[in-house]
Amino acid sequence: MNGTTSTARRVTCAIAAVTIAAAMAFALTGCGAKTPGRPLSTTKPVAGFPVTITDDASRTVTIDSEPMRIVSLAPANTEIVYALGIFDRMVGVTTWDDYPPQVKGVAKIGDFTTPNLEAIAAAKPDVILLTGGVQADVLSKLEGLGAKVVVVDPQDLEGVYSAIGTVAKITGTAAKGDEVVAGMKSKVADVTAKLAGAAPTRAFIEIGWNPLFTAGPGTLLDDLLVRAGGQNVVTEKGYVGYSVEQLVKDQPDVYLGTLSSIGTTATLAKRPGYSAISAIKTGRVFSLTDDLVSRPGPRVVDGVFEIAKALHPDLFK
Repeated sequence: MNGTTSTARRVTCAIAAVTIAAAMAFALTGCGAKTPGRPLSTTKPVAGFPVTITDDASRTVTIDSEPMRIVSLAPANTEIVYALGIFDRMVGVTTWDDYPPQVKGVAKIGDFTTPNLEAIAAAKPDVILLTGGVQADVLSKLEGLGAKVVVVDPQDLEGVYSAIGTVAKITGTAAKGDEVVAGMKSKVADVTAKLAGAAPTRAFIEIGWNPLFTAGPGTLLDDLLVRAGGQNVVTEKGYVGYSVEQLVKDQPDVYLGTLSSIGTTATLAKRPGYSAISAIKTGRVFSLTDDLVSRPGPRVVDGVFEIAKALHPDLFK
């Protein structure tokens, strides 16, 4: 649940990804030269190729030599490459990629849901990183381009750690990958330590409105919520539609929502039926930064902290 910084694009990205994923049971020419302003890799080429991995689509993929031209079809994958210190190898990203800032200088190869196969081919990638869900339909077409294709589609935080390790392995940056994951685990450990002895806070997470959508068990958001000291009032697995009537029965103590969905928290009380929800009555409504809680990349641990601060403000002042 994985190039513009405008609010409209971020809203479109979040809502489109959620709606399509829920319905399916819930992501120019290439440039050979380095783009000015793009950070140079500090990672030295290493031996050890070919390498064989099993990706998140259970496909066995062998990378014959260290890839120097990478195309990413999901913002989270782009962030992983950046964290590994090899962003200078990026030759194609989607129009929905907006982090890091240097991504503005990378060729665009279509959007998240409809990547442009001609633009991807023109970028002459050694490796293409895509995700699951809606992008599964283009997998076979991408394989036909001659590049190695790796599916990166983690469903929880442990999966994110594994995904970073996989991308690091196929790009010859395993040591850097270990460093990135260790740093992420350290941040989560800090949150866990602060939550020691605290009772879980019952919460609801809105990821889409009109119609209302939420994240239940088995999703990345639910995993982040639990790690942040929360208990999801939703018991149905996956990304599901929800009713206000059920919300009133659930009576969550805290109402969380992605910023692109709920906007200004003060407007929630004006929604039909919402005045009967305890979290609305007490004002315990919080908007979450979309990128930090929906992109399965290195910054997702900052999302854990953001959620924990909303659920246990006394412990995270």
